[in-house]
Amino acid sequence: MASVPGDRTAHQASPVDTRARYRRILRFAAWHLAVTWWFELFLPRIGLRRIADRHRARRMRHFARRFHDLAVELGGLMIKVGQFMSSRLDVLPPEITSELEGLQDEVPPVPFPAIKELAEAELGAPLEAVFASIDETPIAAASLGQAHRATLLAPDREETGLSNVVFKVQRLGIQAIVDVDLAALRRVGGWLKRIRIVAERADVPALVKEFAQTSLEEIDYLNEAANAERFAVEFADDSRVAVPGIVWERTSRRVLTLEDVTAIKITDAEALRAAGIDPTAVAPVFASVMFEQLFTNGFFHADPHPGNIFITPDRDPSAEHPWKLTFIDFGMMGQVPPKTRSGLRKLLIAAAARDGQGLVAAISDIGVLVPSADTRKLEQAMTQLFARFGGMGFAELREVDPREFRDFAVEFGDVVRSLPFQLPENFLLIIRAMSLTSGVCSSLDARFNLWDSVEPYAARLLRDERGNVVKDAAAHVLETAAVAMSLPKRLDGIITRIDEGSIEVSNPRMERHLARLARTAQRAVGALIFSGVLIAGALVRADDPVLSNVLMVASLLPLLYVLRPGRR
Repeated sequence: MASVPGDRTAHQASPVDTRARYRRILRFAAWHLAVTWWFELFLPRIGLRRIADRHRARRMRHFARRFHDLAVELGGLMIKVGQFMSSRLDVLPPEITSELEGLQDEVPPVPFPAIKELAEAELGAPLEAVFASIDETPIAAASLGQAHRATLLAPDREETGLSNVVFKVQRLGIQAIVDVDLAALRRVGGWLKRIRIVAERADVPALVKEFAQTSLEEIDYLNEAANAERFAVEFADDSRVAVPGIVWERTSRRVLTLEDVTAIKITDAEALRAAGIDPTAVAPVFASVMFEQLFTNGFFHADPHPGNIFITPDRDPSAEHPWKLTFIDFGMMGQVPPKTRSGLRKLLIAAAARDGQGLVAAISDIGVLVPSADTRKLEQAMTQLFARFGGMGFAELREVDPREFRDFAVEFGDVVRSLPFQLPENFLLIIRAMSLTSGVCSSLDARFNLWDSVEPYAARLLRDERGNVVKDAAAHVLETAAVAMSLPKRLDGIITRIDEGSIEVSNPRMERHLARLARTAQRAVGALIFSGVLIAGALVRADDPVLSNVLMVASLLPLLYVLRPGRR
């Protein structure tokens, strides 16, 4: 049975409530899995694909509407699952994603007396002794908790330098609700694991495990406070980003007190213009900051929806940046392992270069494709995608003939379905973050072109990695040179053994051939060293002209050796 707003006993989630909730989620999943199996697997197998295809769009919309209603009624993690599904434009049909895209984590608020009781139990004191004033009307009410504005007492103001704060309090019984939702999701994940077409694409139990870890971290406000401070450190030197301060003395596992940084909602175009801020100028900055988190820091905000990002005008007119991106709600954060981050950087560079082959190679490095996959068709499809749609913004894409989109989608979908894709661990939040980033940017600027933001960032990545490229090239040249330099010595050894008679050679011209080969090898060494030094000079020219000139002049020495006349 779903929680009833205002009913304290319902929010405490008794054992009977949790059992009923568990059974309801499983019944919903079992019914729709059975319907999907019947229409998508069984009917096509017995030659009735046409019947299955006839009402597919209507079935998808019906499922999405029913899930939307279930998520709104139950709250808890079901809303998070629906939000994730709405962001999976890559694998779910638009009939599902469009129906769920308006699903917000907003539920009727809990009456303030219940919130006050829990907060006082956590903080160990009456709220009147903790705050100078409290607004009993919440500024936000979500399925996991709700937030109220408050003012700190004078001693706390002096100690923290903060005055106006927001304190978040968990809903009563939310731990039990989260536990039962995760138990139901684990059972559904076990069912999906037995379906071959699903198991080939993703390790569903692993995804549920990742989702569970994220959800449990999200209801631990001490973890959220630590995440906020780490995020602040990551962007301490970035004038574009602001993060609210934490009042640790008024924070516990179920209560979080932080600086009130409420400002202009990032997608409120009218308010932005009134403040003298061009919304189209916000989009590329927001995209760049998200790229920095994902591809450089490896620690990123995984829930960057419009309600979690404010635009704060800078009070100092001489500031380096006239406004800041202020992030809040650090409960859902993601970390990108070094190997995945390296693959993402390669993917970004390939995307900026419209390099279909490089993009597929990067996807393979990340682990989205199994190593045995034949990627030739995918490379061709990616190349065609870049050639046709790569330079277009969202507004331009709307002007493309829908039939062209449909034809390309069918062809591209066939290619994707023919390949053994898999969704690696730690990728769930990356996909969510990028999907939300794209949505926010397109709402700020209908003509926003993601490539315009990708290209300068990719160029910076190339500059940053240029030193590594030079080192790799130099190491390769030295390794090859070492082998080549050892060749004359080995040839001399062979000739000595021939002279000693330990090797019988019937061809009298062998010695001349070997001597000529030794001279050729030495010149090859010179050519390799010349090429390596010259390339190194060209690569560092933009960053260090002096070193570049020295390297280019030094490359003349091995070049002269290569070009000098040989002795007969």
